[in-house]
Amino acid sequence: MGMCFPCPGESAPPSPNLEEKRAKLAEAAERRQKEAASRGILNVQSVEEKRKKKEKIEKQIATSGPPPEGGLRWTVS
Repeated sequence: MGMCFPCPGESAPPSPNLEEKRAKLAEAAERRQKEAASRGILNVQSVEEKRKKKEKIEKQIATSGPPPEGGLRWTVS
């Protein structure tokens, strides 16, 4: 029958270092997050470029301040 412990004459298999184990787990988690983020996207680079461009435009709008007075007005008669 199966045993949970090694035989008395055999030594236990070496356990991996905790630091190495944590590093491997962190790498696996990052890989899973990348895969989940790019799921359904054919060209990841173009999506990243569009996102960066959108952020840049939003930042420019935020730093430019409010629109000047005297611009176009919308009136309903």
